[in-house]
Amino acid sequence: MAAIRTHGRRQPSLAQLRAFAAVAEHLHFRDAAAAIGMSQPALSGAVSTLEEILGVTLLERTTRKVLLSPAGERLAVRAKAVLHEVGTLMEEAEAVRAPFTGALRLGVIPTVAPYLLPTVLRLVNDRYPHLDLQVHEEQTASLLDGLTSGRLDLLLLAVPLGVPGVAELPLFDEDFVLVTPLDHWLGGREGIPKEALRELNLLLLDEGHCLRDQALDICREAGRGISGAGRGSSAEGRGPGREGLPVTATAAGLSTLVQLVAGGLGVTLLPRTALRVETARSDRLLTGYFADPAPTRRVALAMRTGAARGAEYEELARALREAMRPLPVRVWEPGC
Repeated sequence: MAAIRTHGRRQPSLAQLRAFAAVAEHLHFRDAAAAIGMSQPALSGAVSTLEEILGVTLLERTTRKVLLSPAGERLAVRAKAVLHEVGTLMEEAEAVRAPFTGALRLGVIPTVAPYLLPTVLRLVNDRYPHLDLQVHEEQTASLLDGLTSGRLDLLLLAVPLGVPGVAELPLFDEDFVLVTPLDHWLGGREGIPKEALRELNLLLLDEGHCLRDQALDICREAGRGISGAGRGSSAEGRGPGREGLPVTATAAGLSTLVQLVAGGLGVTLLPRTALRVETARSDRLLTGYFADPAPTRRVALAMRTGAARGAEYEELARALREAMRPLPVRVWEPGC
C-alpha cells in the first residue's frame, strides 16, 4: 500500500484512494473496511497516509461518528472518478485480451445501414454475444473523420476510399438497377445499355452522399454530362459532344428519392441490396436491369492501418462475407 513517487513527489496509491472512497461512502470505518475487504486498522492507516501525502485533512473523527471535512467532500468526488477510470481501463484491457468483447463503434453510411444492418446485427448477436456493438449512421466524410480521430473503430461503407492510413476489407460487389415509374419505356426491361442514361430524367441524392457521386460516375461512363438544378446539385461538366442534361430533383435519402420516381418526376439508380426494401413502399414502380457489365459498387469494412484489433476486424469481415451470401450481391473472394 506504499505511495508512488513521481518526480520526487509522493503519489497516492489506488489502495489508499479506495479506502478513502469507501469511508466517504459509508462514513463508518468498520462498514467501509468490510465493504472493500480490508481490516479496520489497515483502512485507517491508508486514509491517514493519504491525508499526509495530500497535505489536507479529509475526515473529522469523533468517538461517535466520522464526517468528511470540506476538503474531503471535494476530494471524495475526485477519488471516485479516478477509481471509475481505473475500472474502465481494466475492462478495456480485458476486452483486448478476450477478442470480440467490449465496445466496437461501427460507422455506417445511410445507403448501406437499412439494408445490411439486419445481417450484421444478427451475426453479432449469434456469434459475438459479448461484443458491445455501437452503430453510428453518418455520411462518408464524417465517418472517415471519426475513424482517423479515434471516435470510431470500424466503418461499413462503399469503396474505394483512397485515404492514407485507412485499410479496406472488401465484403461484396453489387449491381445498380434502374428504378422507373410504371409507364416508363425502360420499366421492367433487362439488358439495358448504360448509354440509355444519356437521355433519362435522372434523380439523385443530395451532395455529400457517396451514392450520388457513384451515380454521376456511371453517367460519365455512359457519355452523359450532368448540369445541376435544384437543391444540392451543381454543374458536373459535359458529356463528349452533347449538352449536360439536368438533374431535376434531389433528395436526402433513398426512400424519398424512390417516392419521387413513383410520382413520375424521373428515374433513379438503386443498389441491389436496397431494391426490395425501397420498392416495396409503392406499387407504382418498375425495375430495369443493365446489360453486362452492369454498373456496380463495392462495399467494405474500413479500419485504421495497423489497428490494435485488426485481426478481429479481419475475422469479422470473413464472417460477414459468409453471412451476406444470401443477399443479391457477389461476395468478395480473397485473391480476386
